[in-house]
Amino acid sequence: MSATTSRELRVGTIAAFAAYFMWGLFPIYWKRLSGVESLQILSHRIVWAAAFTVLALLITRKLGSLAALFKDRRRALYATAASVLITINWGTYIWAVNSDHVTESALGYYINPLVSVALGAIFFRERMDKWTSWAVGIAAAGVAVASILMGSVPWISLALATSFGLYGLVKKKAGLEPLAGLAAETLIASPFALAFLIFRHAAGAGSFGGHDTVATAMLFLAGVVTAVPLLFFAAAANRITLTRMGFIQYVSPTMQFVLGVFAFGEEVRAPMIAAFVAVIGAALLYAFTRGRASAS
Repeated sequence: MSATTSRELRVGTIAAFAAYFMWGLFPIYWKRLSGVESLQILSHRIVWAAAFTVLALLITRKLGSLAALFKDRRRALYATAASVLITINWGTYIWAVNSDHVTESALGYYINPLVSVALGAIFFRERMDKWTSWAVGIAAAGVAVASILMGSVPWISLALATSFGLYGLVKKKAGLEPLAGLAAETLIASPFALAFLIFRHAAGAGSFGGHDTVATAMLFLAGVVTAVPLLFFAAAANRITLTRMGFIQYVSPTMQFVLGVFAFGEEVRAPMIAAFVAVIGAALLYAFTRGRASAS
C-alpha cells in the first residue's frame, strides 16, 4: 500500500468515526425538540442545512462547483436521488426519536451495515473475506431472530437501514465533492420544505419564533448540526470501502441504544437484546480479524 493510499485510508476511517459518533448523540438534540412536529423539524433541518452549506461554499470561493454540478446532468440526477433518500432517512429518524422509538431506530442502524456490505459487493465488487462473511451472517441472524420475535415487520428499522444504505451507495457512485454535494441535495429539497413551513406558519401552527426560544435557536442551528457529520460522512465515503464504512457505523446505534435505555427510559424487549448481542459480537469478530484478512 502506497503512503498516499495509506493516508487516505486513515483520513477516511477517522472521518467515518467522527460522523458516526456525532450521529450517536443526535437523539439528545432531537428529543429536546419533541414539542415541535416532526415535519417542521425536518423542514427546518433541510432549509438551514442548505443555507449553511451555500454560505460555506461562498466563503471558500467554491460556489462555482455547485453551479458546475447542476450543469452536469449525470451528477445532478445523483444529487436528486441522494436528496430524496436523505430526506426519507431524516424524516423517519426524527419521527422515531420523538415518538419514543430510539431503540428501534438503533436496530435500523444495526441492519444498515448489512445493506452497505451487500451493496458494496453488488455494485463495486468489493470482496468479502471469510471473517467478514461470518460477521455478516451472525449480525443477519441476530436481526432476523429479533424481527421474528417482535411479531411484526420493523418498518422503522428497515426504512432507516435501506434509505441510508442507498444514500451511501449514491454518494460513492457519484463521487461528489462533499460540501457541494450536500448543498445540492438540500437545495433540491428546500423549495418543498420552505413551502411546508410557510403553510404551517400561515395556519398559526409554526414553531419557529414562538415562546420557546431554545427550540427556535435549535431549529436555526439544525443546519450546522446536520451538515457537519454529513460532511465527515461524505469525506469518508470517497476514501474507504462500503464494507469498512458499514462496520464503523456500529458506533452510532450502540450510542443510540444506550441513550434510549438509560437516558430516555425506553423498555428493552428480549428481541432487541438479541439483536444487540448479535451485532456487537459480529462487529468484534470483524474488528479483531482484520489482521488475518490482510495477511490472507
